[in-house]
Amino acid sequence: MYHHFHKWKNCVPDEPLTARNQVWASDITYIRTLEGFAYLALITDMYSRKIVGWSLSRSLSIEGAMEALTKALKSNRGDMDGLIHHSDRGVQYCSHEYVKLLQKNGIKISMTEVNHCYENGLAERVNGILKDEFLLDTTFNNCGQALSACSCAIRTYNELRPHWSLGLKTPSQVHKMHAA
Repeated sequence: MYHHFHKWKNCVPDEPLTARNQVWASDITYIRTLEGFAYLALITDMYSRKIVGWSLSRSLSIEGAMEALTKALKSNRGDMDGLIHHSDRGVQYCSHEYVKLLQKNGIKISMTEVNHCYENGLAERVNGILKDEFLLDTTFNNCGQALSACSCAIRTYNELRPHWSLGLKTPSQVHKMHAA
């Protein structure tokens, strides 16, 4: 990404995670509507695979990413010691406002270093699951319809979809069981 903001080093640990709220992976993906693109900002807990914060926005400005982060912070208040926030080097994640909110909450900042999708693989995988399995890759009539579809898809993904990597438990089940 080409912008003047500071870019942070990748500090996601190589060893397996052992509890929720050790690393959050963040990304933004587009959602098509007949009115134009909308942008879905997601924050996913890397251990439990739970989407802990999200927002659908009509633009790529930082507001959507900020809303997703604010939701994630509210839903995990008091349970974030040592948390790392990992993302690509997009201007939304490097912006002063976003960085300040992370730092205010004692969250360490990590970013992809070579701007390669494999360095943020979990976030990319979640985008793919939502688009492929929950049909968020279709073209919606308007942003209201897209918002409703995103809300339903995320709720179903978190609460009902079992994961092989989680021993056939849902992300919400694992998130509740494994506090840091």
